[in-house]
Order: sequence, then C-alpha cells, then structure tokens
Amino acid sequence: MFVDEAQSVPSIFDAVQHLYDGDKNRWRFVLCGSSARKLRRMGANLLPGRSFYHRMLPLTLVEHPAEQPTLPHAGSPLVFAWNKGEKHEHPFPASDLLTRLTFGELPGVVVAPKADRAELLRSFAFVHLEEEIRREALVKDWGAFVRFMHLAAAESGQIVNFAAISKESGVSQPTVKSHYQLLEDMFVGFRVEAFSRSPRKTLLSTPKFLFFDLGVRHAAAGLTATPDVVKTNPGPFFEQWVGIELWKRLQYLGEGKLYHLRTKDGAEVDFIIERGGMLTPIEVKWSEKPTVQDARHLLTFMDEHPKLAKQAYLVCRCPRPMQLHEKVMALPWFCL
Repeated sequence: MFVDEAQSVPSIFDAVQHLYDGDKNRWRFVLCGSSARKLRRMGANLLPGRSFYHRMLPLTLVEHPAEQPTLPHAGSPLVFAWNKGEKHEHPFPASDLLTRLTFGELPGVVVAPKADRAELLRSFAFVHLEEEIRREALVKDWGAFVRFMHLAAAESGQIVNFAAISKESGVSQPTVKSHYQLLEDMFVGFRVEAFSRSPRKTLLSTPKFLFFDLGVRHAAAGLTATPDVVKTNPGPFFEQWVGIELWKRLQYLGEGKLYHLRTKDGAEVDFIIERGGMLTPIEVKWSEKPTVQDARHLLTFMDEHPKLAKQAYLVCRCPRPMQLHEKVMALPWFCL
C-alpha cells in the first residue's frame, strides 16, 4: 500500500502500526512525503523498530549519464562502493554539462522537451514549493519569507551571510536561521558544515547552503532557466553541481559527511568527504587544463592531515583523468 503526502495526516501512522502489528506478513506500506516538519512538530508516531527511512533525490550520474562516453577505467574513487564495476541500464537520456547546470536533475524535467523545462521549474518553485511551505510552515510574514527564499537561492553554494540576508530580506537574524532550517526540513536544500579540525586558527566556521537541485535554484531565485544564466559565470554553478552530486551519493550510502574549508585569508577547499575515518579533499575548477598550482590548497590540507588524507581530487572539464601530483588526480566531471 502506497500513501503519498503522508505527513498531511499524521494519525495515519497509528493506523499503519495497528495493521502491521496485527499481521506482519499481510501488509507492506510505503509512506511518502515532502516534509518531516509537521511530523516532528506534532510528535507523530514514526513507527520505531518497524520502518526503514529512505530519501528519493534528483538523478545522479549513474542514472542520468553523460552525453560524451566515459573513458574505460576502474571507476572513480569518488563514486564510492555503490556502483564500481557495475553495469547499468539508463532509463534517462544522456545530457551534457551545460544542460545539467541549466535545468538540474529532476526526473520530470530531464525527460521533458527542452522548450518546456524552464516553465516546469518555474511552476515547481512558485506553485508547488511556495504553496507547500505556506501550507506546512508557521511563517508570519509571507512576503518577507519569499524575499528570503529568493536571496537564499541566489546565494546558494556560498558561505551563508546571515547578517546580509537579514538586512536585505527585512527579518531578524534568528528568523533567517529558522527559515534556513525550514528549507532543510522541507528537503529544499542542505548545509555543508565548515571543517573545524585544522591547525590553522583563521578558519571560518559558517556553513555553506546549497539548494538540492540547480534547476530549482534558478527558478527559486526568480530566474528563467536558460543556458545564458549559466554562461555568465559557470564556475560557481559547476561547483554547486559537484557538491550536490557528492551529497546525493552520501545520502544513498547512508554514511559519511560533507564539509568545506575556508580561512579568513581566502585559502579554501571546496569539499571534504569524511567517510570510514578518512578524509578526501576535493577542489572544483571550470578549467579544461588543470595544473598542480590549482591543487595547492589540496596539498596543504593533506600536509596538515597526513594520516587521514592520503588522496585528493580536482574535478574539472579535462577530457581524461590526469595525475597532477602523486597525491592529486584531476577527474573529468563525467568520471565522478
């Protein structure tokens, strides 16, 4: 039995428990929802000991392959253990990088005609997304929240500046923080916390915030999703896409954390994966011809954590994997 938007009627979880406990072999339930906020707020029965929690995310590279064929190799270490050496049927059409950065990876958008994709994303952001939040959330000033969401989408992928967003949206900093939490509760975005275990004393401690999909990010920022939006400054969008891809894979694995690192003097590592007690620093560059100079912050990080960080990666647009340094490999985006 499938029940969609189950969070709208929290008492249904009590009914599911009653039926399941009455005959464990008769019933199998799949309860879907787009928000956990109401369930937590109302103290709903989340079926402890009786349920498995799964998240359904936008498409990954495994499901939505690159338009250009990947080179034969043993599989990128960044793919982790979940698809190494496996062959997959691809139900979704292949696409190039610019298309991904423009329209994102929502299944319904990926299979839609290109002429319809921008309008589908606009409808998602301004009909489904806003109405869903309006229905679920206790937002007193709806106009201020919409201004906040536009600003949060425009700043997606950056270190959050609570003071600046508070000033521009016209709400207090505590309210801005609660609005960011609301976006997380509604599965609209996620935090990338600042890495703090470093000998450097000038680390910034503020998280980054990324929307869960680039196409939705464009629409939520009030932009029409077109290639021209991306072409004006593709680097930050490429960095966000890599971060979203890594986050989705960690979510499906059910283990590991994603961090970023930046110092007050501007040194940074775009992403750091912590998994299995090891650290993997990752830099993202729009370049087609990366050099070891592009990996200097990766090398510094590994020098600071010699026992935990053994290998680093620079994700870019190079045509094939390149060994930049004995500890740093440049990976084409389609080999992630």
